[in-house]
Amino acid sequence: MWHSCIATELDQNNSMLARVSAKPDSPWFSGHFPDDPILPGIAQLSMVTEVMRTAFGINGSLESVSRVKFKKIIRPDEILDIEIKSDKKEYNYSFKITSAQQEVCSGRLVLIPHKGATSTL
Repeated sequence: MWHSCIATELDQNNSMLARVSAKPDSPWFSGHFPDDPILPGIAQLSMVTEVMRTAFGINGSLESVSRVKFKKIIRPDEILDIEIKSDKKEYNYSFKITSAQQEVCSGRLVLIPHKGATSTL
């Protein structure tokens, strides 16, 4: 895996908080940019969905993203907190990534379980 999950916490309201860090040897950093590595936005969204799949036990696919805002550059080994909340509409979630209590990225996404897959939600 190209990132490390340091801790994950779920609550009874189907919300979660995960602490993660992007490994400096991740291929995302080598191509973006070689002399000034930053984590691309698509990698941030991938990290959120991977954490969700693991924490919520969802075997599914990302169907859509909306209202995504990228506000801060992420560097290798930076500690990130990912907060994910289940919305009222089924399979819809809002998320926020922070670093040192500064918002890095936020948005909404839809993660649909594969047919026949079970979920812990």
